[in-house]
Amino acid sequence: MEDEVKRHPVFEGIEIGVGCWQWGERFYWGYGLDYRDADIQQAFETLVAAGARFFDTAEIYGSGHSERLLGQFLKTCPEPVRVATKFMPYPWHLGRGALLRALRGSLGRLGRSKVELYQMHQPNPPVRIETWMDAMTEAYQAGMIEAIGVSNYDRSQTQRAFDALTRAGIPLASNQVEYSLLNRKVEKNGLIQHCRELGVTVIAYSPMAKGVLTGKYSARNPLPGFRAATYTHGLLVKVQPLLNQLKKIGADHGGKTAGQVALNWTICKGTIPIPGVKNQAQAEQNMAAAGWRLTESDVALLDDLSDRIYK
Repeated sequence: MEDEVKRHPVFEGIEIGVGCWQWGERFYWGYGLDYRDADIQQAFETLVAAGARFFDTAEIYGSGHSERLLGQFLKTCPEPVRVATKFMPYPWHLGRGALLRALRGSLGRLGRSKVELYQMHQPNPPVRIETWMDAMTEAYQAGMIEAIGVSNYDRSQTQRAFDALTRAGIPLASNQVEYSLLNRKVEKNGLIQHCRELGVTVIAYSPMAKGVLTGKYSARNPLPGFRAATYTHGLLVKVQPLLNQLKKIGADHGGKTAGQVALNWTICKGTIPIPGVKNQAQAEQNMAAAGWRLTESDVALLDDLSDRIYK
């Protein structure tokens, strides 16, 4: 369980974080249609009041608008908040200088002199992982970042990043990967266990499977836009027994929702989930997923129902 996991100090006291992918992202999430800046600001204020202290964004989210919004909100935030952002190693971003320039851009949009966590967004070639870790080391030594992370790295790539930073005397803080009851690839292939052995914290993005595990969507009410390509009609039919059990377990834990149980499952697996939010209601729902724990039998039952979906 999560109590056995060694974590970098940047995650001290963090059970659940906030993903800011939806903030400004119109193409995938529909920003500007059913939610706008005012909704996001209200969600941010609700999150902070409820104890949220870790926000994850990226330079590519909304072409920088996510970072700008977060920076704007932080100006009047009454509590200390830890910020994570990411560098996207596009093929035309060659060499250490590209990362440092991108980091300065992110810091400018965030209105900060440093961020608590800076992450590689993808392990894209052609630049070697070791070269990027050298650039991260330079930023770390310059005081621009407090911790270094990666995202979407497999076991071999994580090990290479870990080894490169170890040679510089710096720990690899985290690996951010997609992980939920509907996507357990990183659990099944041993990546989560490998990260645990290295002392690398696993950050779980899309922990509610882009909304499917809230029970909001069904075969009759499919996901909108591009999300429908991943969560097809057939999958939405097969996931129903799992959703029914999430609701039942939630009722047994004092009226928790299916989404809250799904988030708590990721916490029980030793990861830090970063569900996204578009509005105040989602903010309130997500934060209520922390501060309690499923039983071991709950987790085992959900594991079994999850496995059945893909048999």
